[in-house]
Amino acid sequence: MKLTALIIDDEPIARNFLERYCEKTGTIDVVGSFSDSESAYSYLQQNEVDILFLDVEMPGDSGFQLLDRLIVMPKVILTTSKTDYAYDAFQYKVTDYLKKPFTYIRFQEAVGKVNESFEDKKETPKQEDIFIKSNGKLIRLNYDDILYIESLGDYVKYCTFDKKYVTHSTLKAVEEKMNKGCFMKVHRSYIVNLRKINNIEDYTLYIGDSVIPISKMLKTEVMGRINVAS
Repeated sequence: MKLTALIIDDEPIARNFLERYCEKTGTIDVVGSFSDSESAYSYLQQNEVDILFLDVEMPGDSGFQLLDRLIVMPKVILTTSKTDYAYDAFQYKVTDYLKKPFTYIRFQEAVGKVNESFEDKKETPKQEDIFIKSNGKLIRLNYDDILYIESLGDYVKYCTFDKKYVTHSTLKAVEEKMNKGCFMKVHRSYIVNLRKINNIEDYTLYIGDSVIPISKMLKTEVMGRINVAS
C-alpha cells in the first residue's frame, strides 16, 4: 500500500534524511516538505495525507500546536532530538516517537506501525448490531439506532431515538465491543455514534436534544474522526 507523507522540520538536513528514507521504502510518497508549522497548516487545509513526520520545536507554532489546529488527523511520527516530549506524544496518541539521530531500521519500525494501523482498519469485520442484556432479556440493537451510551457507575445506558436501555456493565467494557468505525469515547462518561452528531460547539456536542461534553484531551481526536468540509 502506497502512503502519502508530509515532512515538517526546520532543519534542512533532517528533511533531506527523511525524504531519502521515505524514497528508500518504496511505499511512501512525500507530497510536501516544510520548515514551519504555518506553511504545513496551509497545505493541510486543502489536502489530506496519511503520515506526518513532525518535529516539535520550530519557528512559530510548535508541532503540538499544529496538531491542535488540525481537523483531519493523519498518523503522526514525531522526529525530535529531545526525549522531553514523550508524555505529550502519548496524550496526542502519536504513532511513534523517533529521537534524532535515528537509523533507517528504526525508521522502518515506525512506518511499520503506521502500516499495521491501516491494515487493522481494513481487516476489521463490519458489524451491524450488538446484543445487550436488559431487564433479564437479550435485546438486539442495531448500531445505527444507538445515539450514544452513558456511564452510570456500574451500569451503562444505551440511548436510541425513542428508548433507553440500562444494563450492568462498564463504559470501558462497552468501548471494547463497539464498532470503532462509527463509535468513539468522547468523555469518561460517554461513547457517541459519530454519525448521529448534529453539531459541535467548543467542548460540547449535540445529538438530538441531548447535550454531551467532550473531554479536552479527546477533542483533537474527535475532530479528526468527523468529516469536515474545507
